[in-house]
Amino acid sequence: MSGVLPAESFVKELRAYGTRRVTGVPCGHLAGPWTLFDRAGDLTPAASEGAALALAAGWELAGEQAAVLCQNSGFGNLVNPLTSLVLPYRVSVLVVMTLRGWPDPGEDEAQHAVMGSATLSMLAGFGIPHTVLRPDGLGEALDDAARARAKNDPFFLLVPRKSIGKAAEKEPVRESGLTRAAAVAALFEQLTDELLVTTTGYLSRQAHHERDRPETFYMQGSMGHAAAIGLGLATARPGRRVVVLDGDGAFLMHLGTGSTVAASGAAQLVHVVVDNGCYESTGCQRSTSAGLDWDSLGGGLGYRTVLTCDDESTLTVKVRAALSAPGPVLCVLKAAPTPDEVHPRASAAMGLDAVAERFRGAAAGQAS
Repeated sequence: MSGVLPAESFVKELRAYGTRRVTGVPCGHLAGPWTLFDRAGDLTPAASEGAALALAAGWELAGEQAAVLCQNSGFGNLVNPLTSLVLPYRVSVLVVMTLRGWPDPGEDEAQHAVMGSATLSMLAGFGIPHTVLRPDGLGEALDDAARARAKNDPFFLLVPRKSIGKAAEKEPVRESGLTRAAAVAALFEQLTDELLVTTTGYLSRQAHHERDRPETFYMQGSMGHAAAIGLGLATARPGRRVVVLDGDGAFLMHLGTGSTVAASGAAQLVHVVVDNGCYESTGCQRSTSAGLDWDSLGGGLGYRTVLTCDDESTLTVKVRAALSAPGPVLCVLKAAPTPDEVHPRASAAMGLDAVAERFRGAAAGQAS
């Protein structure tokens, strides 16, 4: 491999190795292979990295050779099925995982620093065979994977950032009357002193671009956990309205939290989900929200109020209703992806610790 390995070459080598089915959670640095496997009908998007590993283990138990595509920011989600399923049951799975925050954490986003520094040592601590992909080293790495497979061991192929190219064409995106910018602007038009938690990715960037405020906790990383943070705030400060700005992929990653939110009875909690049908910040890879009936899902989870909107003409009315309705409220805004509209992260203006400290002061500003 000289420079960037074409996605087509990478996929060809994985298929020659024996990979037939692929799952995972998208990473922008694996967008090319992800797209090619998806176009071929061989990819099943998973809600989380742990679920992906378990799915791949099921394929392997059925005799279908599988691979998981992910990034090391989601390695924590892998640990439970890795240590309690794959290793003790001796199920060999190939995990292709990009290295965020490595080798120099300072060259990547702040939320990747800890895992970037710890990934290789964690794999070594678990006794898991692994190798970092080197230029022109894919064949050798897959030879190592084959030796691990012969021993019924999993194998991690660790891919440095910008090692693999993109696919030739962009994936088609869903059409809708709403956009991310319109949804966030409509929400901010209604906010006063509410505490706001924004999910990782472009929604958090959009919120910071729309209006920076001490009452907003900009979450970078920790995908799928914005609602849990919001629930903690809402139950600690029951006299104050708390809003969670979430995405469909993040919501689905830890769907069980929706049940916890609903069961809490947090009357001041409003969970806003912008559903654009994809993981926009990693390349618009499709999520599994296309077939969801959000009204039935929200009601089934137990949210007290469920609202949906896919039309800008009713957007303001629906957002205003969500912020005044008895909670827990689930408000789903169906939007079209706008991947070319990208704003700087909050961490470009202040450190993540500064974001948290400023937010603590805002959260303490009104007694429960």
